[in-house]
Amino acid sequence: MGKEHLTPDYIFESSWEVCNKVGGIYTVLSSRAKTLQDRMQDRIIFIGPDFWKEKECPYFKEDKALLAEWQWQVRDGNREQGQAPLNVRVGRWSIPGQPIAILVDFMPFFEKKNEIYGWLWEHYQVDSLHAYGDYDEASMFSYAAALVVESMYHYLSHSNLKTSEPNSLKVVYHANEWMCGLGALYINNKVPQIGTVFTTHATSIGRSIAGNQKPLYDYLFAYNGDQMAGELNMQSKHSIEKQTAWNVDCFTTVSDITARECVELLDKPVDVVLPNGFDNSFVPKGATFTKKRKAARKRLLEVANALLGDNLDDDTIIVSTSGRYEFRNKGIDVFVEAMNRLLRDRDLKKKVVAFIEVPGWVGEPRQDLQERLASTAGSCFEGPLEVPMVTHWLHNMSHDQVLSMMKYYDMHNRPEDSVKVIFLPCYLDGQDGIVNMTYYDVVLGNDLCVYPSYYEPWGYTPLEAVAFKVPCITTDLAGFGLWANGMFGHYGELEDGVKVIHRTDYNYSEVADAIKDAVAKFSTMTPKEIDACRKAAEKLSKKALWSEFIKFYDEAYDIALSKAQGRQSL
Repeated sequence: MGKEHLTPDYIFESSWEVCNKVGGIYTVLSSRAKTLQDRMQDRIIFIGPDFWKEKECPYFKEDKALLAEWQWQVRDGNREQGQAPLNVRVGRWSIPGQPIAILVDFMPFFEKKNEIYGWLWEHYQVDSLHAYGDYDEASMFSYAAALVVESMYHYLSHSNLKTSEPNSLKVVYHANEWMCGLGALYINNKVPQIGTVFTTHATSIGRSIAGNQKPLYDYLFAYNGDQMAGELNMQSKHSIEKQTAWNVDCFTTVSDITARECVELLDKPVDVVLPNGFDNSFVPKGATFTKKRKAARKRLLEVANALLGDNLDDDTIIVSTSGRYEFRNKGIDVFVEAMNRLLRDRDLKKKVVAFIEVPGWVGEPRQDLQERLASTAGSCFEGPLEVPMVTHWLHNMSHDQVLSMMKYYDMHNRPEDSVKVIFLPCYLDGQDGIVNMTYYDVVLGNDLCVYPSYYEPWGYTPLEAVAFKVPCITTDLAGFGLWANGMFGHYGELEDGVKVIHRTDYNYSEVADAIKDAVAKFSTMTPKEIDACRKAAEKLSKKALWSEFIKFYDEAYDIALSKAQGRQSL
């Protein structure tokens, strides 16, 4: 019988994306929070950056009564001890579970930047000399977050009435991404009683290699992370990430594919893989689901018809891709390629409208499109609007990668084209001026989602799609795709709810053909076959709920706490 896991009394977790919706890590943390909050009841505390001085944070509700004594201590009591006060706001993160969140103002620490970097070099040989861009901002936040954890730990230790033993409180500090590495090292050094966990969701150098059009996978064994960091001007980010990985109690990542990256580029195997789960509590059920799906399809077709001057009906296959605007890494290039090839595919039996829902450098919603959508003419429009490929004007129309590729292939959404591609270049937050629905409401309307990633540590977009019963296409270079293959025991096909395409550094053309063939095949499927496909997608998503994956976090917490306890017994 194995030993019982050590469980934390408190967990502090920091990320640049706490109460700050800018990427996939927001989804990781916000969807996992409810599972931890249900178990820990306000003993899971998230720490994020406070840069909401000018406007109210839409994801955070301040509560001055929460941890009121600590709030007073950290603001005013520190002065009595000769320490600088911390500017914090305590409240709740407006997500399922409503966990406690602390937003910290990191700007005052810029004046100590050189001193902090000097300490970091002295103790951990982190090279901050080559810092540029977001490195300084992230590091100052990370430092401020660590001061919050340090202060809170001492406060909780003094308030801990359960036992009189010193240092008996079991506390974990979980830092996400290189942006929070400095703080993890600070805690490791200054508060060794706390167990530290570090998760790299993607290695900074791996993402950079892939984003710079270099082959990542075939040559992974031959790359030297330090050397590549110098070549790609990534020394400081790589340095903080590598030293954090080496010095925390438990080093983790989100998929087997990124675990291989860590071994090769950071020279450090991970202790645990923490796959990203999903919380499906907000997926609508029954009649509500059907109603929302109809509403989404209706709206997407209205937008398409108004833009194209077309009369696409409900028999049209609605396809989409979405995610961050990483043209190659997210496979946006191969998606456009596949849709262009589908135009000439004789096996395609229905019309297709393909949306690229990727936030670009958006200017404003198109007024001419807004006017058509507001008109009572319905679908009887006289021809397409000018530039019928985009719903919002962009600041860089002539240099945008999606529009440039469509122009190169002469893809102009002509009336006779059976496949229309529409670029929707903004965050779907319900207030974009055209669709005016949130992403989760929009995704329901798809028949098929396509995420042909080249570099994707996990892949939330396909997991979200299947949770909403939308079959999807992904690749085995995405952590989720690899995981799905493991669940199926073979390469996923459409009938499984997820088609997983084999992707390498060099088979771009074969991937484009595989996507084209899959959409063409989908167009020949009967309603009964499609229904089975959708059920299979939903069934797979149930295996990726946080309730299934939280056990891996328990393992990470146990490793961190065991090492912290070992330090105290020395």
